[in-house]
Amino acid sequence: MDVVTEGAEAILAGLEVDGQKGRESKGPIGSRENPEAYENVPGHVIPILADEFDDFGTQSGQFLAGEQGEETFIPFRLKQGVYGQRQPDVQMVRVKLPFGGVSPAQMEAFAAGIERWVPLNKGHITTRQNIQVHHVPLADAAELIRELGDAGLSSREGCGNTVRNVTADPLAGVAADELFDPTPYAGAYVRFFVRHPVTQAMPRKWKTAFSASAADRAIVPIHDIGFLPVVRDGERGFEVWVGGGTAIMPRLAHQIYDFVGVDDGEYLKVTEAVVRIFDRQDWLRKNRARARIKVLLEKIGPDAFRALVDEELEGDWTEERDYAAELARLRFDDEEEARAPGRPDSPGEPGEDRPAFETFLARNVEAQRQAGFNAVNVRVVRGDLTPDQFRGLAAIMREFCGGNARTSVEQNLVLRWVRDESLYDLWRRLADLDLAATGALEIDDVVSCPGTDSCKMGITASMGLNEAISERLAAMDVTDPLTRRVQIKMSGCPNGCGQHHIGTIGFYGASLKVGGRQMPAYIPHLGGRAVDGQVAFGKRMKTRLPAKRVPEAVERWLRLYEAQRDGEEGFEDFADRVGNEPFEAAVTDLTLPAEFSLETMQDFIDWNRSSPYKVERGEGECAL
Repeated sequence: MDVVTEGAEAILAGLEVDGQKGRESKGPIGSRENPEAYENVPGHVIPILADEFDDFGTQSGQFLAGEQGEETFIPFRLKQGVYGQRQPDVQMVRVKLPFGGVSPAQMEAFAAGIERWVPLNKGHITTRQNIQVHHVPLADAAELIRELGDAGLSSREGCGNTVRNVTADPLAGVAADELFDPTPYAGAYVRFFVRHPVTQAMPRKWKTAFSASAADRAIVPIHDIGFLPVVRDGERGFEVWVGGGTAIMPRLAHQIYDFVGVDDGEYLKVTEAVVRIFDRQDWLRKNRARARIKVLLEKIGPDAFRALVDEELEGDWTEERDYAAELARLRFDDEEEARAPGRPDSPGEPGEDRPAFETFLARNVEAQRQAGFNAVNVRVVRGDLTPDQFRGLAAIMREFCGGNARTSVEQNLVLRWVRDESLYDLWRRLADLDLAATGALEIDDVVSCPGTDSCKMGITASMGLNEAISERLAAMDVTDPLTRRVQIKMSGCPNGCGQHHIGTIGFYGASLKVGGRQMPAYIPHLGGRAVDGQVAFGKRMKTRLPAKRVPEAVERWLRLYEAQRDGEEGFEDFADRVGNEPFEAAVTDLTLPAEFSLETMQDFIDWNRSSPYKVERGEGECAL
C-alpha cells in the first residue's frame, strides 16, 4: 500500500465506513434490477416496468388510507420521481429525459397528461434537462406516471438518493467541435445504473454529465461525476471528473483519470467503483446537507481518492460481469441522420420580416457539423410550456427535425436537423406558438428554479423575479454585443437549482427583518461562468438586496460594466479585475431596508404575490 492510500485509509478509519455495503451486483438479465428489453427508439432509454406503477398505485392508496406511514412511503415515492411540495396534498412529478432526448409522441404525451392531471396546465423544463409538473394530487400521480410510461417516459429515480437524470450536451452528435458523440455511452450509463442495487439508497443524490467537446456545454465540473471526451492513439475515452457540486458548499470537480476507455466499457466499471466507495461512507449520512461525494474529496484529496478507486477496482465484484459486453447490450444507438428531413418543395422566404428573422438566425441558430443542417435553440421563457406548445412543438419536430429534440440545462429546447431551406418556415411556426423569442443563451435567457411556487425549501419567489428582470431587460433593449453575453441565473434558496453560482450575475433567495416584519431579499454573486470549457463560481457579495429592487440593481450593474470596462473586456473579467466593491457602491441606496408604511408596502410583498411576505421553509425531500 502506497503513502497516498495509507493516508486515505487512515482518515477513513476514523469515520463510519461500512465495508460490506456496495457489494451487491446488478441482478441477472431479465430481472427487475436488470431488464432485458432495451429499445433504441428515440426517448426510450429507461425500461418501463408496468408492475412498478401497480406497486405505486397500491402503496399510495395505503398511505392515503392511513395504512402506511411516511417513514416507509416517502422513500418509495421518491424513487418513482414523485416529490412533496410546500403546498399540502399535492406532488411534483419529475420525468427524466436522459441526455435531454424527447420524441414528438412524448411531447404529445406530456400535453395530454398535463391537461388531464396537472392543475397548473403547464410543464417545466429544469436545469437538469428533466420535465417537471406540479400540484398533482397524490391519488392522481400513479395514473399520470402510468400514462407517461406508455410513451416511454420514466420518472424512475427522478428523486431520492439515487442516480438522477443523466445530462449531456444538447448538441451531442451534431456539434462542429465534438470529438465523438457521447450519446450511446450516456444511454448505456443510464441503463446500467437505473435500478442498480448499489444506487438505491446512497448517502445523497448522484448527478452525472457527459460532454461532447472541450467547450463542455454539459458543465462537467459542477457534477458528482462527469465525462469529457478524449481520443488517444485512435481510441475513444473519457476524462473522469469527480466531486463537483453547488448548494451551500460549492466545489468544482477534480480530474481523477485523464483517460478511461469507452468502447471496452471501462468507464462503467470505474463509475461503479466510485459509487461503491461513496455508498459505504455511512459518516456522510449523518448530515444530509454535506452528504455528497464532494465532501469526501474535500477530506482526503483527489490523489487519495484516486488510490481508493484503484484499490476498489481490484475487488472480486469486477469479475462478475463483462463490461464490454454490457456496453454492447446497453448502448443507445440512434441514427438521427437517417431520419433527417428532405429538402422542402416550396420553402417560404422572408419579406418585410427579414430583419426580425435574421436576428433570430444570429441569436438562436447554430450550424451543425453536417452540412446544410442546423440546431435551433428554442427559448422557453422560464422553462414553462403549455399543452398547446407541447403539441405544436411535436408537429414541428416531425416536419422539420426528423423526429426528436433535446432539452438543455438553460431550460430551453434544441431542435436538431433543421435544413437551411426550412429555417424561415420553422421560425414562423415557432412564432405561432409564442416560442420565437430571440436571445437563447444570452442576457434575455434568464434562468430560475420554481422557488416558493412549489418547493418546500424555497425562500423567495424566484420565478416572479425572473419575470421582473426579464421585463426590465426588455425595456433596456440591450444591443451591446458584450453585454448580451451576460447570463443571469437565480435560485429561490441557497441550494442552487437555478445554478446561480455559475451565472455572470447570480442571485439566491434570502430574507431581511425590518422591525417585526420580514422582507424578501436576494444575495448576489458576480462573475460566475460556464462558457467554452471555463467554469468558475461567482463571488458572493456582502450586499443583501430587497427582492423588489433587484431589477434596478441589475440595470445599474450592466451600465457600470458598459461605462468602465476595458475595451473588449467581458463582464466576468471586469468583475474579477475591479472586485465587488464598485458593484456594492452602485446599489448602496437599494440595500437600505424601508420602514413599513403604505408607501413601502410593496417591498414587503414578494414578486407575483398579494400578501405580506413571511419565510415558510419546510424540510426538503432530497436526502431521505
